[in-house]
Formats: sequence, structure tokens, C-alpha cells
Amino acid sequence: QDFSLLRASCLSRGLLFEDETFPAHASSIGPSLLPQSKLWLVQWKRPTELQGNPHLIVDGASRFDIMQGEIGDCWMLAALGSLTLQKQLGNVLPRDQGFQNDYAGIFHFRFWHFGEWVDVVIDDRLPLLNGRYLSVHPRTSNEFWPSLLEKAYAKLRGSYQNLHGGYISDALVDFTGGVQIRLSLKDPPSELEEILKAADRSRCLMGCSTSGQLRNIELKNGIVQGHAYTVTGATKIRYKNGWEHIIRIWNPWGHGEWKGPWSDESPEWDYVEPKHREELCRQKEDGEFW
Repeated sequence: QDFSLLRASCLSRGLLFEDETFPAHASSIGPSLLPQSKLWLVQWKRPTELQGNPHLIVDGASRFDIMQGEIGDCWMLAALGSLTLQKQLGNVLPRDQGFQNDYAGIFHFRFWHFGEWVDVVIDDRLPLLNGRYLSVHPRTSNEFWPSLLEKAYAKLRGSYQNLHGGYISDALVDFTGGVQIRLSLKDPPSELEEILKAADRSRCLMGCSTSGQLRNIELKNGIVQGHAYTVTGATKIRYKNGWEHIIRIWNPWGHGEWKGPWSDESPEWDYVEPKHREELCRQKEDGEFW
């Protein structure tokens, strides 16, 4: 599908694009993501029907724009959070589109697929169940790049159902064309802290995940079992009479944080120099924590 030709055709005829190759239909959701009774209750609405003044991006793209919906695609959203952190979204999200100029209900995104960049065209009809987003929803109500990008990725993989469970490393490759490496925390390399700090300085895209047979179960310490996170920082900090290596992590739910040492309100921060504490410790319920 050629985005420019399709958009020009829609504009010349005064029509909004409807994608017959990924229709607003239960087949695009997938047969077993929802019970059959709910599957047929899904409604598809365009951002222009949901908001009076929709935008593709508001004040730049950020990981804090993303709040995971009903679909278990934390692995993909964690990769997306890393992409926005390192300002590498440009390859995936072309800027020749939006809701203000030449809007025709059509958008396109680019993914690395089988060794080449593939352009994926979608219409902007999004799935809702009982008035709530089935897909990722924006923290800012009128910003739609996360929802539309997720829809394009679902189309690439065949359905929204095929985003339900996956590996963050696969999504990172699809979003960058880069090479991935995995490190097991069951048997970590002795220099793990230095590897992470070097990767952070080099602006590498990083993520991590928890194990667990049951997915999305939040433990008492705030960590979620069977869940993927974005690694957003790694540093060494002066603490009492020594040094501590700490790692910053973001939860694609947009909330739900670690409650142990070095969490937002933990007493460890009382022993850190005030200027470093102010620089590093953000006491917000935004899903990000040390």
C-alpha cells in the first residue's frame, strides 16, 4: 500500500480511508483475545470521534505518553518507551502526517522486517470495549501516536491478539533494525553494573522482564510478575560511606512502582547529597522508579 497515493485519493474524493487489509472487524482483534460475547461488542472509533482536537504528538513523544490497555503487549510498549527516551522514534513514525493538515483518516509507520524497512499503512479506527480503549491509551487524552503505532504493529503481526505476549528484544529489533543481546540475571556477568552504565552512556535501548507463570500479578513489593519494563537509566551514586549502583526502570502500565530500597520515598535517599537527590529522585506515580 502506498501511503501518499492512498491519502491523495481520499482527499480528492473527500473520503476517510478505510483499510480493507486490516478492517475494523473482529478478525483484526483475533479469535481468542476476548471471549466471543465481548468480541462482538468492540466498537471502532476514529480519534476525531473521541476528541474534539486530536493530535498525533503533543509536546514531543515521551514514554510518559504511554499507558497500557487491555492487551498484554507490555513487551512492545517497553521497547517503545526506550525508543522515545533515546529520541529514536523518527525511523518508525514518519512526520508527514497528522490531524491538522491533509487529514484523511490514514497513517503509516515503519518497522524493520526480514532485513528491510517496511511501511505499514493503517486507517485510524481504534477498538474500544464498553467505552474504554482496548489498545494502549494516551496519558494526554488528545494525543494518539501510541494507539496508532500499536495498531500498525498489530497489523504487521496479523492481529492485536498476536501482540498479547512477546519478547522486548524482538520489538527493539523491529523498531530499530539493531542487534540485540540478552543478559540473564540468574547468572549475571560479574561486570553487569559497568555494562549497564556503559550502555546507558552509549544511548543503547534497554529493557528487562520478570518471570512468572501468572502474568501481570503485582507482588507486595510493587514488581509485576511476567511483565516487561524499560531500563531508563543506570548510575553510581555516593551513599553513606561508599557507592551504590542503581538502575532506573519504567513500567508501561504508566503506574505501579517498586516499593523497596531506592524507591521514590525510601529512606535511602536521605543519605544522598541534596543536589543528586533532586536530580535523580522524582516522587511521581508515573511508573518510573530506581
